[in-house]
Amino acid sequence: MNKRVAALSQKQVMANFPKRPHDSHKGMFGTIAVIGGANGMVGAPLMAARAALRLGAGCVHVGLLAESAPAIDFIQPELMLHSASAVLRLPDVNVYAVGCGMGTSIAAQKLLYHVLKRNAVVVLDADALNLLAKHPDLRDDLRNRKLSTVLTPHPGEAARLLGCSTKQIQSDRVAAARQLAQKFACSVVLKGANSLCATCDGKLLVNNTGNPGMSSAGMGDVLTGMIAAFIAQGLSGDNALQLAVHLHGAAGDALAEQHAGIGMTATEVSEWARYLLNKWLSN
Repeated sequence: MNKRVAALSQKQVMANFPKRPHDSHKGMFGTIAVIGGANGMVGAPLMAARAALRLGAGCVHVGLLAESAPAIDFIQPELMLHSASAVLRLPDVNVYAVGCGMGTSIAAQKLLYHVLKRNAVVVLDADALNLLAKHPDLRDDLRNRKLSTVLTPHPGEAARLLGCSTKQIQSDRVAAARQLAQKFACSVVLKGANSLCATCDGKLLVNNTGNPGMSSAGMGDVLTGMIAAFIAQGLSGDNALQLAVHLHGAAGDALAEQHAGIGMTATEVSEWARYLLNKWLSN
């Protein structure tokens, strides 16, 4: 694969990262709304939202579907928590990150429908992708969007979106990534070992950072939050996706070098990603 597809590099993914002016303020770095968290899965959108905040977003709101959702995140009180429906009424949201722990209920389906109609960039993960696979009308809404959309499927989700088996996806990941980007007119990362990033204009790049220690819950949620954070700060969907994927894996590699390969958590990855991003910016 690596011989056929160009590899992401630190220099490339950092090339377009904007420099912050001395007189900057939070309004310059975007407002993100993370939507998800059905009953029993509130942690997923919280991890995504915390990652978005750690990686530089100006303001981060969280819309939760759970009936008994918390009113505050005591670990990250900078986050603003709402019901999922209330988030849709917020003004000036630049990026929606949808799907983390969302479930596939009718309420979740309606939320995704309304988000796809919004004049904002959208990052879709997890159950948002499963809803797309189940509902042709949502797929039509996705293809008709004017602003960027980023899809973040793992092989199983990719198989559902393309109507095939996971084995078929894994047998030709390059073709699958390209087909997803073309079919849905989106930026796409096909996750897994050597994740593939497909751009809106047909380019394909492979990511060589990351390691088996990252095989734990919440890694995809953190990646979703990172992508949203970089879009909120001014990167295009394609560039934000590539930076987030490469940095996400590099953070996991840094943890593995600290003898944390077994038992690595998604929260630790987001913290190391913040450290590495600032280190890369200072070089």
